[in-house]
Amino acid sequence: MVFFVNLISRLAASSRSRLLHPPPLTYSSLLSISSQSTRSNSDGSPPSWPRFLIPLAAAASSIAFTIEYPALCEPGLGQRVGGKDSTDLVVRGSHKRLPEEFVAELRSILQDNVTVDYDERYFHGKPQNSFHRAVNIPDVVVYPRSQDEVQKIVLACNKYKIPVVPYGGATSIEGHTLAPSAGVCIDLTLMNKVKSLNIEDMDVVVEPGVGWIELNEYLKPYGLFFPLDPGPGATIGGMCATRCSGSLAVRYGTMRDNVISLQVVLANGELIKTASRARKSAAGYDLTRLMIGSEGTLGVITEVTLRLQKLPSHSVVAMCNFPTIKDAADVAIATMHSGIQVSRVELLDEVQVRAINVANGKNLPEVPTLMFEFIGTEAYAREQTLIVQKIATEHKGTDFVFVEEPEAKTELWKIRKEALWAGFAMAPGYEAMITDVCVPLSRLAECISLSKEQLDASSLLCMVIAHAGDGNFHTIILFDPNNEEQRKEAERLNHLMVHTALSMEGTCTGEHGVGTGKMKYLEEELGIGALRTMKRIKSVIDPNNIMNPGKLIPPHVCL
Repeated sequence: MVFFVNLISRLAASSRSRLLHPPPLTYSSLLSISSQSTRSNSDGSPPSWPRFLIPLAAAASSIAFTIEYPALCEPGLGQRVGGKDSTDLVVRGSHKRLPEEFVAELRSILQDNVTVDYDERYFHGKPQNSFHRAVNIPDVVVYPRSQDEVQKIVLACNKYKIPVVPYGGATSIEGHTLAPSAGVCIDLTLMNKVKSLNIEDMDVVVEPGVGWIELNEYLKPYGLFFPLDPGPGATIGGMCATRCSGSLAVRYGTMRDNVISLQVVLANGELIKTASRARKSAAGYDLTRLMIGSEGTLGVITEVTLRLQKLPSHSVVAMCNFPTIKDAADVAIATMHSGIQVSRVELLDEVQVRAINVANGKNLPEVPTLMFEFIGTEAYAREQTLIVQKIATEHKGTDFVFVEEPEAKTELWKIRKEALWAGFAMAPGYEAMITDVCVPLSRLAECISLSKEQLDASSLLCMVIAHAGDGNFHTIILFDPNNEEQRKEAERLNHLMVHTALSMEGTCTGEHGVGTGKMKYLEEELGIGALRTMKRIKSVIDPNNIMNPGKLIPPHVCL
């Protein structure tokens, strides 16, 4: 048998010298060869492939194929959370001790901006507003101040094959900043400069640690603003990494629509620019969109060029109450069908309104509620308000009120933005499992209604809040982390809503991203072919798998 394996290997080597990528030797091709080899060659020489060699050749071919093209799967398959149908809570991973010379190299790059302090490492390894956990925490936390320092850090990590976890505002809730394989946490919050503002071009170039709230404070005197508004504390780099959006996405789009260009440090330390500063371009692959939403698995974002908008001259904020959540959702859909360019359409169920009352000392009617924002000239904004008031009245809406004073509008949106913390105030010491499904607009009312029935029947405290204008809604499911039965019930509700959305051609995540928490749903949503394509891209750009390993791509996906 060894003789035949060697024979086939020599033949394969000879073939490779003539062909760059020879096709694999299959049993059917061997049969074809055999049928030809039973006849003499044109020069009268004897046949080169006798039939008795076919089974042996096929076996040898199989051996050679296995050796030459090993399957590329996540290391330690079965040791990480997130595979298909996974129900694990704690993310497991491998861990190896950092070489002393590697830590010394980091200190030579960053001087005092390196720490191995346990409290700092624990803080960076435990998400602030997420129930996700990992068995490991980072071995070291670094605080680069420049793009050059990020390059040197990543280059050293790649040389020693040390995992890298980029870290921004830490507001993500799907385990994006966990360090299941320990390694290096790159905290980018010190890279917080506005590098250039181009007022006439309506764009700005920033470092990744700039917060969106701070950026809008900076832009306000120039009559400009950046229109994405995720949770308070989010930074631009993390917003790009998770492809976030927010309440204004119904008018201005998501992060992918508002980023012009990126600079990214790849796993080998190379710095790339994904596009020019032109408003549009057809030059090459769209690397900007590839990086947006890659969740740190392809590189570390070090610079972002953002598209800006003019501050609206006037805005009106309106609220309206409804007897059922379906009535409220129907009005959101009818408003979008009317052609009115609303800038926000937010839906809150009665439980969420009750939480807001408790946390803020308010006395809002505890019924399903819609919040709208209309922008434009004063006359146009008021005209839109009246049209929507008529639509709401036709769908059982009551108590339609609106405000135009800046302080009143700010207060209303502040209440909406702090909805999650209002929920925590209802159940101190509890954690939240948050769904993030998004469905085609026509299925929103049905999806929310089905979900609400299950939530109301549960023993857990659950609330619904939605970006109703684009079909995206969240359920905040509060549970005692020390009570396993409550945790399982929260997971059951989460599964139910995700699978309901997927059955309606929706997605498991409209804006929060995948991280570790949503990996288990990706095959059902996208198919194994799409996941293998992602795996191929990852394996080429990051062959040592150091960039945020264990995230986004399910571990059961093999090449």
